Amino acid sequence: MKFIRGMTTITRLQWLVWIAVFFIIYFSILPEDGVYHAGIFTIINVAFYAIVIYGNISLLFPRLYEKGHKAQYIIYISIFLIAVGLGRGYIISYLYNKYNPDHPEPISISMLLYYGVAGILTYLLSFIFRIAIAYFELKQQSEKILAQKSQAELNLLKSQVQPHFLFNTLNNIYYEAYLEAPRTAKLIERLSDIMRYFVDESPKDEVSLTTEIQFLENYMALEKIRIRHEIELDFVKDCSPDLRIPPMLLMTFIENIFKHGVDKSSSENKIEISLVQQDGFLFFQTKNRIQDKPGTAEHTGFGIKNLRKRLCFLYGDKFELNIDTTDNFFTAFLKVPLS
Repeated sequence: MKFIRGMTTITRLQWLVWIAVFFIIYFSILPEDGVYHAGIFTIINVAFYAIVIYGNISLLFPRLYEKGHKAQYIIYISIFLIAVGLGRGYIISYLYNKYNPDHPEPISISMLLYYGVAGILTYLLSFIFRIAIAYFELKQQSEKILAQKSQAELNLLKSQVQPHFLFNTLNNIYYEAYLEAPRTAKLIERLSDIMRYFVDESPKDEVSLTTEIQFLENYMALEKIRIRHEIELDFVKDCSPDLRIPPMLLMTFIENIFKHGVDKSSSENKIEISLVQQDGFLFFQTKNRIQDKPGTAEHTGFGIKNLRKRLCFLYGDKFELNIDTTDNFFTAFLKVPLS
């Protein structure tokens, strides 16, 4: 039973087919040859059919014909069918004469031709067998894909329930904090907006520029909490709010600024950001002082490298991405076309 349970559905179907073929042949020759002889001749015939079918669809056809060796395939399949047909004929004739010595049948040309024709018919049948196997494999794959799709939809529903529960909880905390600490409540509201952006907006192909700017401003507001002194931030926005861009496209530069371009103990942190629409392009530029931190260049380069790969995927060669580190300032410039 474990052996059967370990089989794939297609393997089980093939076993059922061969068992059915065995019993059809067996009961068709049973009245003439008896139980013992019918069993032996049935095994020989079924083995012959299996050798021809699987020898063609599992060995010769995929290794020769499908790889373009058509002439070799014709030669090998011809030799294969002749050899198997002759072998079947000689074995059956030998056993028949052995079990019926009083009425021996000599091996004749007509008998060999009969087995040869039977081999050709079995060879043609192998393609029907191959098509049937391919059909059931495709059907099984389709059922597997449907099951995975159903599981993915279920997981999606679960993933939607959990964030909304968190959003509702944050809203409740916001109202409680608003009465005691309005500034803390505002930060909780920004955090909630950022999380909602990740859940609702980031999976999309495009988001509105207004949404993206709001996300950047919320992120910067939360980052500024960690810094002891005020940051001089100049954010110029000269673009239509109706524009749409891929989500998280501008985030790498802003994240790098707060990771590597801000000194928490200094009171002279200055950040310049500009987002300008002009002549069918969107220009985004950031500028900040380079802080003397170990590993800064390495981390920044890694983020820019990933961003460049994404830009190549999105825009091909129709974008510009430049990094400048002269005069102890880190300046990042991005130019992308607007659709």
